Order: sequence, then C-alpha cells, then structure tokens
Amino acid sequence: MDTTVKGLNKWANAHSTIWFDAFRILLGAFLFYKGTYFVSNSGEFENLIAPASNFLGGMFAFHYVASAHIMGGIMIVFGLLTRWALIAQLPILIGALLINFIGEMNGINVLLSAIVLGLSMFYTVYGSGKHSADYYFKMQK
Repeated sequence: MDTTVKGLNKWANAHSTIWFDAFRILLGAFLFYKGTYFVSNSGEFENLIAPASNFLGGMFAFHYVASAHIMGGIMIVFGLLTRWALIAQLPILIGALLINFIGEMNGINVLLSAIVLGLSMFYTVYGSGKHSADYYFKMQK
C-alpha cells in the first residue's frame, strides 16, 4: 500500500499543473462554504435530510456534516492531510447523492453532488499536488 501511494504521489507531482491545485483549492473552498451555509441555515439542513433522518440521526448528521465540511474544506484548501480530509467527506457526498433519490429529486443538486464526489475521489487517490502543505512538509525531511 505504501509503495502504491508513493507511486501515485510521484506521478501526480510530475504531472501537476497549476490547474490541478486550483481545482483542489476551489473544492476545499466550496466544501467550507457548504459547511458554513449548513450552520447558518440549520432548519433548511433538517428539511434536506428529513427523508433519511431515521437512518442518520438528525443531530449527529448535522454536526458531522458541518464540522467535516468546515474543517475539511480548510485542510483541502491548504493541502494539509488532503486525503484524510477527503475520506471524511466521501460518506457525506455519497449521502448527498442518495438523498436526492430518497426524497425530492433536484437535478442541479444531483449534478453538483456528483461533480464534488468525483473531484473528491480524484484527489483522494492522487493527493494534493505540488502547491500544498503536504508537499512542503514532505520536502522538509
């Protein structure tokens, strides 16, 4: 496993462009925005997860989603422990896709959730890139 991750890091760093890092930063900023949006509009969040609230536990889901989006978004923007931050996002993003199929279908939300999930899976595999705290700390060794 360790050699696979190192190999992916080497490939990603060799092929990294400014766009690679820019999309990571935009992804983190979007997740941070959604986390703060959920905190400031908790009633809307409750309505959003109402179809699945029996499975998720409303307050637990609210606190997990908000804190994972806010802290994870900050970490992703700076490229600090990017893979771990994104792994914490994956269940939320999969749930965001599923909630559209359980409750009221909203095409824009499905598309947005799918794009964010795809980007998250990409950066979970390939890492944070050259312009990140992870890369900086790795080079300090």
